[in-house]
Amino acid sequence: MSEGERWLDQDAGPLIRPYTVTRGRTRPTGPDFDMVAIVRAMPGVVPQVGLGPEHLRLLRMCAQPMSVVDLASESGLSLSVVRVLLGDLRDHELVSVRPPATVSQLPEERLLREVIQGLKAL
Repeated sequence: MSEGERWLDQDAGPLIRPYTVTRGRTRPTGPDFDMVAIVRAMPGVVPQVGLGPEHLRLLRMCAQPMSVVDLASESGLSLSVVRVLLGDLRDHELVSVRPPATVSQLPEERLLREVIQGLKAL
């Protein structure tokens, strides 16, 4: 690095490479996180020593249920980094993850049409 070059952006602060945050990992342990899965911090669980500041920030953000993609957007971290960090939090049993609804879990089209007709009748 030359003397005039700095690893600092005045607006963003110090530059930290994603592989540094994830310790070189590119995938979470265990199942991958769907980007619309809902993540929530487990109530009453105290974070353990050894978690990085990014882990703790995500954990605070998960106090209210949030989707994985919203966590990435709000934290300013890439989606892949958030998935790796959430995998760590899941491994420590600090968060719960609710996958998105599947087609088999959605109501039948007939039922939805009846609800719409009932609402229109009001």
